[in-house]
Amino acid sequence: MKKLGALLVVLLLLWGFIWVNNHWIQTTEFTIESEKLPEAFDGKKIVQISDLHDANFGEGQSSLIEKVEAAGPDAIFLTGDLIDSNRYDLEGSLTLVDALVEMSEVYYVLGNHEVAVNKIDEITEALEQRGVHVLMNKSMDWEIEGESVQIAGINDPLMDVQQTEQDFTYHALAEAGIDERFTLLLAHRPEMFSVYADEEIDLVFAGHAHGGQIRFPGLGGLFAPSQGWFPTMTEGLFEEGPTRLVLSRGLGNSGFPVRIFNLPEIIVVTLEKA
Repeated sequence: MKKLGALLVVLLLLWGFIWVNNHWIQTTEFTIESEKLPEAFDGKKIVQISDLHDANFGEGQSSLIEKVEAAGPDAIFLTGDLIDSNRYDLEGSLTLVDALVEMSEVYYVLGNHEVAVNKIDEITEALEQRGVHVLMNKSMDWEIEGESVQIAGINDPLMDVQQTEQDFTYHALAEAGIDERFTLLLAHRPEMFSVYADEEIDLVFAGHAHGGQIRFPGLGGLFAPSQGWFPTMTEGLFEEGPTRLVLSRGLGNSGFPVRIFNLPEIIVVTLEKA
């Protein structure tokens, strides 16, 4: 009986560890300074949500909604894989979206899973009906007090497998019509960072890497889509020249069903005039 009791305790502890690693949402904050930023945008907050993959965080996504609301967003960026192609449940994700559009303007780009499930029209139409700005190789103005910055979004390279991912990204950026103003780019793929930097995009928001899925404390992630084993880009802030990239660990899972030492994450970026 003692051995059985000890086994039950171990199993309960293991279950608790896995639950926390996959449901305890962390808010990560960055401050981004730029001389190019118009004065009206000083102090504005952007919340990034990435790679939900149809995961659930409380009844009606209550835990996730509370985290976003607590951040006080002036804009919300959804950087792809809102759904999962292996367990497609658009309505569950739309429950979150319905709450987000009540908080601020919401901007969205496709991830590879939206492309893989082959329901792009269904997904984008549902989002646009709710007032979400769907950015498919497109840019638009964010205006405050007569000043503006540009928000752009590009499609995922899976949309055209005849091109290399790098060529696709260059063409997508060209089609988006990005100008000389301070630009915020939503782009699912972090591994295209050299392209974003080559085009001198000011600030990029990306996901896709899932934080490396399993993280080793002090060492980093084990595996990331498109980067393979021991990836170099899994989370945090990256800089190359004038370009900075904010990389979210995301929220959900795809393929391997659990996160280990890799809490689900939303990111809050505060813009600051340098």
